[in-house]
Amino acid sequence: MTALAKDDAAPPVDTPAMPSFREATRLWARIGLLSFGGPAGQIALMHKELVEERHWIGEERFLHALNYCMLLPGPEAQQLAVYIGWLLHRTAGGLVAGTLFVLPGALVMLCLSSFYMLYNDAPVVEALFFGIKAAVLAVVVEAVIRIGKRALKNRAMIAIAVAAFLAIYIAKLPFPLIVLAAGLIGWIGNRFAPGLFSGSAHGKGGATVDRIGVVDLMFERGELAHTVPTKWHAARTIAIWLPLWLGPVALIALLAGPGSVWAQIGGFFSLMAVVTFGGAYAVLAYVAQAAVTSFGWLSPGEMVDGLGLAETTPGPLILVLQFVGFAAAYRHAGLASPLLAGSLGSLLTLWATFVPCFFWIFLGAPYIEQLRQNRALAAALGAITAAVVGVIMNLALWFALHVVFGKVASVGWGVEVPVLSSLDWRAALLSVAAMVAMFRLKAGMLPTLAGSALAGLALQAL
Repeated sequence: MTALAKDDAAPPVDTPAMPSFREATRLWARIGLLSFGGPAGQIALMHKELVEERHWIGEERFLHALNYCMLLPGPEAQQLAVYIGWLLHRTAGGLVAGTLFVLPGALVMLCLSSFYMLYNDAPVVEALFFGIKAAVLAVVVEAVIRIGKRALKNRAMIAIAVAAFLAIYIAKLPFPLIVLAAGLIGWIGNRFAPGLFSGSAHGKGGATVDRIGVVDLMFERGELAHTVPTKWHAARTIAIWLPLWLGPVALIALLAGPGSVWAQIGGFFSLMAVVTFGGAYAVLAYVAQAAVTSFGWLSPGEMVDGLGLAETTPGPLILVLQFVGFAAAYRHAGLASPLLAGSLGSLLTLWATFVPCFFWIFLGAPYIEQLRQNRALAAALGAITAAVVGVIMNLALWFALHVVFGKVASVGWGVEVPVLSSLDWRAALLSVAAMVAMFRLKAGMLPTLAGSALAGLALQAL
């Protein structure tokens, strides 16, 4: 009888087991090494590994975590890794997941940035990046289409996207203001026209079967006490992470002087970590404008080159910011070794960009776990995602102007239009070919980038 009772009490064979910290660390390292393809590809990889294959987290909770990360400034894929790592193994799990998600790509990007600064004037390297720029334009256009299909489900969402595009392209409104306005529209719209706004958030309606994971089972058993916010949770988290994030930035600015490039890098990327909502491509629109126009750290073409480098590395697409920080310090720090200056600028950029990501998750995740199924929050997210489509449209147009045309002209209100006589037929041809490869032939991003680089080399040799 005792043996029978034990058998009856045993869990089913297919019940997922709680992963050990070492097992989770190995998986996060694997994801960090294989996470190519931008935010969409990285999120799909995590879904496959965590939800479909290992059943560590259920479908509904995975999407709920993703919705929160979509509302945050910064890279949503890396923040999702931190969130799930925190669910599984508390703060230590979140730190390991988020760090390993970024580290492989950051090391690769540091090497590529050094190579670019040393050899970008070489004819062969210039020709390779000529082709990569054309492919990057196709990648951004593909992002507009992919996100647009998901977000623009009705006329209200399309109107928000168009309004966001006009607001940033013509009116030059600040990106945070656009995001705030979109979120308010979604929040209010859900009260008066829920049919237009509810269910438009990322991931809603996509899954037909909810997969139950080990985290969900542990919740049911009341074992995940760290997911319940305590009275002093917010105060304690702010007291730890705010000085950890801003302390080194403030110290560097104090030692180097407020007008130094170090103060500019630390201050700008810390501000960016607060105001750049909407994911990696939205961040790029904000950074490209500031780095090229306001600070003059690099040219428009170099900004596109940096995005091309980031597209070829694992990890968050936002690692392009590491390239920007490297270029700024390499050229303006005044150190005896420009490579050392660039490496330090790269490290400072990484710190100011990614430490806040941990802060946002550790601060808000326990409260977000208490807000599952909140329709108003989902509606606000859906409207923000629609606005992001308009912002990425602006980024695609910006890339097109500076890749396909050699000159642009201002026609008032700061609106730029191409000078048709400056059309570069080779760049236009490569861009069209890259779009055909990605949209028609369903070629992957890395093969398209590699093929465009080789094609650029061949065209430059003509």
